[in-house]
Amino acid sequence: MNDGYHFLDIVFFAMVAAFLVLRLRSVLGKRTGTERPPEKWSPVEAPADNVVDLQSVRRSASEPPAETPLGQGLAAIRAADRGFDLDGFLGGAKAAFEMIVIAFAHGDKATLQPLLAPDVYRHFSEAIDARRQHGETLQTELVGIRSAELVEAGMDGRFAALTIKFVSEQVNALRDAKGEVVEGNPERVIDVIDLWTFRRDTRSPDPNWALTATHTPDP
Repeated sequence: MNDGYHFLDIVFFAMVAAFLVLRLRSVLGKRTGTERPPEKWSPVEAPADNVVDLQSVRRSASEPPAETPLGQGLAAIRAADRGFDLDGFLGGAKAAFEMIVIAFAHGDKATLQPLLAPDVYRHFSEAIDARRQHGETLQTELVGIRSAELVEAGMDGRFAALTIKFVSEQVNALRDAKGEVVEGNPERVIDVIDLWTFRRDTRSPDPNWALTATHTPDP
């Protein structure tokens, strides 16, 4: 009788094992002979003390040379924020530039407020209110961002600060209460150059950057 139970136990565990094998194959997959070959990876050569500089591994093509003021400013930022990534920041800065330009033209304060430092938001809000009081509307079309170049970088106490030079193509026209164009040209694409400074408290858990200053260089 006991031998029968042992036999049933063996059959039961064999079924469980077969089920687990099938589950693993469905999750992990199986080779079919058509897989891409593994990508070749060349490890960064470590110095004699076997310590790899992770910051040098993470450097991108857009990184300024380490010995320049820009490179030194970025090094200071990374010392305070080990997770900082220049390419990721520039991508976010471009997205913020587009959102802010369009939101300002539409008078969308709700979109602007979380993206701007309090002083900058106050100036933007006052300009929007002045347009509304005069019955004016701003038509802005951001055709594209031609470039976003880092021109300043560094630490100000606990705050990281980066200034980006944006060169964009825009169509801008300010219309009065009657719909007449009083400034700009709705049929003309122009190049616009802006210098925007973003700051972030490196000791804050909030990863977001805020626009703290805007400047249009003289032609």
